[in-house]
Amino acid sequence: MTSSIDVQQISDEMEIAGLLNRYARAVDSKDWELYRSVFTDDAVIDYSSAGAIAGSCDEVTDWLSKGFAAIPWTMHYITNVEVEIDGDRARVRAMFYNPMHLPGRAEMSSCGGYYHHQLVRTKDGWRSSKLREENVWFANAPKN
Repeated sequence: MTSSIDVQQISDEMEIAGLLNRYARAVDSKDWELYRSVFTDDAVIDYSSAGAIAGSCDEVTDWLSKGFAAIPWTMHYITNVEVEIDGDRARVRAMFYNPMHLPGRAEMSSCGGYYHHQLVRTKDGWRSSKLREENVWFANAPKN
């Protein structure tokens, strides 16, 4: 039995994994320029399932930079990455686990769920044109 290796598929999946890693590092390090680099200029980002904002990349980045200034630390883990590539477009479904220290909480908080990305290949590599977070659970959630 002969199997062929699709070098382009492997390369694309590795680049997409790197994009997801940069996303996590950008949020956790509060590097908002790095965060913006994950997305296309016209990207739509939806964190509403976690009680946060949905909007353009600029709107969401501004909201996150203000809100995360009060959060001492977060540490995103992105796993179980499933990628469907169709030419210069791709869909990604990945699990996330995010422990964090929220202001006013003595104990660690954490949440988990899925990231749903729609990606496009650009001259600068893969970028997310749409991200929807599907928050499934939140332990020690912030008080409203």
